[in-house]
Amino acid sequence: MDQFDWWAMASIYRLYPSASCIVIEHEGKFTQANPDFTLDLLFSARSPRVAVETAQGQGQPTDAPGAPWPLVQSQEVWAAGVTYYRSRTARMEESQDAGGGDFYDRVYDADRPELFLKATPHRVAAPAGGVKIRSDSKWNVPEPELTLAINTAGKIFGYTLGNDMSSRDIEGENPLYLPQAKCYDRSAALGPCLVVSDELPELSSELSIEIRRRGETVFQGATTLDQIKRPLESLADWLYRENVFPFGSYLMTGTGIVPPDEFTLNPGDQVLISMDPVGTLTNTVIT
Repeated sequence: MDQFDWWAMASIYRLYPSASCIVIEHEGKFTQANPDFTLDLLFSARSPRVAVETAQGQGQPTDAPGAPWPLVQSQEVWAAGVTYYRSRTARMEESQDAGGGDFYDRVYDADRPELFLKATPHRVAAPAGGVKIRSDSKWNVPEPELTLAINTAGKIFGYTLGNDMSSRDIEGENPLYLPQAKCYDRSAALGPCLVVSDELPELSSELSIEIRRRGETVFQGATTLDQIKRPLESLADWLYRENVFPFGSYLMTGTGIVPPDEFTLNPGDQVLISMDPVGTLTNTVIT
């Protein structure tokens, strides 16, 4: 590990929520925070990093995180669309017959981004939990996304990985059906941890996905964050315009990895989304 890598690792904290507390990992050591340190407290803090450092100092050493728990308490999960060129192309193709293809081309180049509500807290799956595909859809895919953690004041203070489950045939039939294609029970997953850091991940960071079916890889792909068209800070700024988030929010930043048109998820498929230094978010597809 070179000096830069060491500094980067030393400057981050990984948070693992469980049913009873949050476990904080820093420089390979785990601390069980007191129960009064919650995600709502963290997201509403003026300086979330200071809140984490304080919680770590007041906590007790532990060996490892507890059983996985959703990375949300009162936070809404929002998402940005058409932030990668590959996503723009896929959306145009799937909606061409409905006459909506031009919409995606225009928003890709527009100043205002596409933003939509992805999930309320109870719709978010935990790491290792089940993510759903709709029973009224025949074309379902996961979308691996860097997901920003934003506090009440609109400051990005960390990030995690997100799985934006999507029903492509429903959205493609009519762009006005996007809320049904995107927002339903367990249509989102976050994890495996929340990274708290003063720095966003390097634009050269690789974000990858693997989908396994009965133990065999049926799709895999990767992209880098420098393929995102818009500055990440601008996405957060647009989300918080004329909007109030009392306990902060998560913002998925779009996908640059799209499976081929003939691919659709099946129940039992395992979806693995990876990026350093977050780790791997693993979920199983259910109905």
